[in-house]
Amino acid sequence: MKDVLDVMKVRRDFPVIAKAEGKRFAYLDSASSSQTPVQVLEAQDAYYFNYRANVHRGMYRMSETATEHFEAVRRKVADLLRAKEDEIVFTRGATEALNIVARGLAKDLGKGDEVVMTVMEHHANLVPWQQLAREKGFSMKFIPVTKDYLLDMEAAEKMIGPATKVVAVTAASNVLGTVVPIAELAALAHAVGAKIVVDAAQAAGHVGLDVKKLDCDFLAFSGHKMLGPTGTGVLYGKKDLLEKMDPYTFGGDMIREVQWDHSTWNEVPWKFEAGTPNVGGVIGLGAAVDYVRLTGIDKIAEHEHMLAAYAIEELRKINGLRIIGPEADAPRTGVVSFEVDGMHPHDLSTILDAEGVCVRGGHHCAMPLLRELGLMDGTTRASFGLYNTKEEIDLLAAAIRKARRIFRLE
Repeated sequence: MKDVLDVMKVRRDFPVIAKAEGKRFAYLDSASSSQTPVQVLEAQDAYYFNYRANVHRGMYRMSETATEHFEAVRRKVADLLRAKEDEIVFTRGATEALNIVARGLAKDLGKGDEVVMTVMEHHANLVPWQQLAREKGFSMKFIPVTKDYLLDMEAAEKMIGPATKVVAVTAASNVLGTVVPIAELAALAHAVGAKIVVDAAQAAGHVGLDVKKLDCDFLAFSGHKMLGPTGTGVLYGKKDLLEKMDPYTFGGDMIREVQWDHSTWNEVPWKFEAGTPNVGGVIGLGAAVDYVRLTGIDKIAEHEHMLAAYAIEELRKINGLRIIGPEADAPRTGVVSFEVDGMHPHDLSTILDAEGVCVRGGHHCAMPLLRELGLMDGTTRASFGLYNTKEEIDLLAAAIRKARRIFRLE
C-alpha cells in the first residue's frame, strides 16, 4: 500500500523525532501523549516573547492582541469539529471537560435513572459518573464488546431504554483501538430522550470529527494527544445544553456581576472558563489544529490505520504473541495492544526501552476493561502517530524477539 503522507518530511517537524534520526529509537506511545511539532512550540514562544498578557480584561494593545489570538483558536477548533464558536469551551484537558459535563448533567439524575457506558471507558470518563452515582443514587450499565473486540450494538439497543438519561462513551478505545459508532449510539440515546457524551481523546487529530453528523450533545478531547501542549483541552456542547448547565469552577472571568450575597454568570462559553486560562497553551493548541488540518485528517487516519495493519501482520509472526483488539480491516485507530506469553507487560516494556522502543505496559487507565478480558496484568501497547514508520514497527518486532530470548522463551 502506497503511503499517503510524506513521513520523512513530517518527521523533521518534530524535535524529539528529528534529533533521534539515524539512531535506534521509536516513539510508539502517542495514545498516551503525542509528540509536538515545532510550529506549536513557535506559536507558544511568540506569545511569551511578544504579547504575554492576560486575556479579555486589559484595555491596552498587548492584552487585546493576546485576546485576539486566544479567541482565534476557538474559531479554529469550532471549524475542526464543525461546531459554532460559542459551543467551544477551553479546559485543562479531556478529564476536566468530562467532569464538567458529568457534574452538570448529574444534578438532574436520581434513583431509577441510568447512565449507559461501554466497557472500554478510560477512567477519566468512568470515575466521575461512578462517584456521582454513589452521591445521586442512579445506576450504571456497561455495553460489552464482541469476541472480535467491537462494540456489541445488539446489546446497546437492549440496554439503552426509557430509564436511560445519559449515554457516556469513548469514541475510540485507548486499549483496543476500536472505533465506536457514535452516530448510531446518538440515535439510540435521543430516541429515549437521553443525552450523549463523547470522550474523543483518542479520536481528535486522528479521525475526522463532525459533531453535527455525529449528533452528539457533548464531546471532549485533550490537546496533548493531538500534537498540542499539555494542560489544554476542549469541551464541545450544544449551546442550549451549556446554557442550562451550572458552572463547574467559580471565580474571575466567568461572572457577569458580583454582589455581596449573589453573582450572575457570564455568557457561554466563558461561564465555564474561570480564572486566567493557559493562554500560551491554547495558542499552541491552535497551531496544532492548523497542523492537523494542513496535513489532512483523512491522510493522517489512513497513515495510522496502515501502520496498525502492518503492526498486526508483523507481530502475529512472533511466537507466543496475541493481539488484543479488532482485525486490521475493522473500524480502528493506530492503537495495537498485545500480550506475550510468559512476560509481564512491565518487564517487556522495560526491555523494549533498552532497545530504544517507547511503548506503554499495564492497564492504560482502563482497569475494568482489562479485568473483563481476563488480562489481570494488562497489555503492552504500541500506538502510532502521523510521524511513525514501518521501519519503527520492524524495530519493535525485533526488540520483542530479543526480549523473548532474554526470558528464554524461544
